Amino acid sequence: MAQPSLSPTEFASAVTAITSAFGDPTRREIYLFVHAHPDGVTASEVAERFALHSNVARHHLDKLTSGGHLEVTVGRTPGSPGAGRPSKRYRPHGDAVEIDIAVRHDDVLITLLGRALSMLPPDAAEAMAEEVGMEYGRTMAEAMGEVGDVQRSFRTALHAVADALSAHGFAAHAEQTDHGLRIISNHCPFGDAAVEHPVICAVDRGMVRGMLETLYGDSTALTEQSRAAGDATCITAIS
Repeated sequence: MAQPSLSPTEFASAVTAITSAFGDPTRREIYLFVHAHPDGVTASEVAERFALHSNVARHHLDKLTSGGHLEVTVGRTPGSPGAGRPSKRYRPHGDAVEIDIAVRHDDVLITLLGRALSMLPPDAAEAMAEEVGMEYGRTMAEAMGEVGDVQRSFRTALHAVADALSAHGFAAHAEQTDHGLRIISNHCPFGDAAVEHPVICAVDRGMVRGMLETLYGDSTALTEQSRAAGDATCITAIS
């Protein structure tokens, strides 16, 4: 029997009940994807479906599981041969929330941020966005623990920053090229708001600077490529 459509108020209440486990819109999409597969899904299947690194997909699934929205079983994919190591499968836990109304409060707030920044002179808006990102980045780095107690190499700190960004929905990784060290992000949690208001990209650049400053020391971060500008990935060059 189909569930009735939710009113806007019921929708808001339902989303509020589950967003403590949702760090970004991608996690909500993963939640609905799992509920569309009663036999469960693996982290690899989620990674392929959403173009994520397997570790990032597993992180989202584990967050949903710890929040009581999914359950984990060990078994083989239906229809697969009997041989081989069983996979960890994430299955729906309880009834899925039927989301018939496309309301995303975090998207509304991000759009509001973008429009507010657009009312400022471009240089001032970018400086403010980067400063906010730096403050948040410092907080993220302090939450990692051992700050001030461990002397991190620059590369170790950079990989820690990439992992932290991935946990916040950026699907990021660090790499070294002939042009130096860079952080590449394959997903932007700011979504369409960043495309409409590219100044928001200064927030994640600031996050990188704030984390590196706390974990390692002073560094420079420059936006080399941006999905908001039409590039395939976001690239932050570090020096």
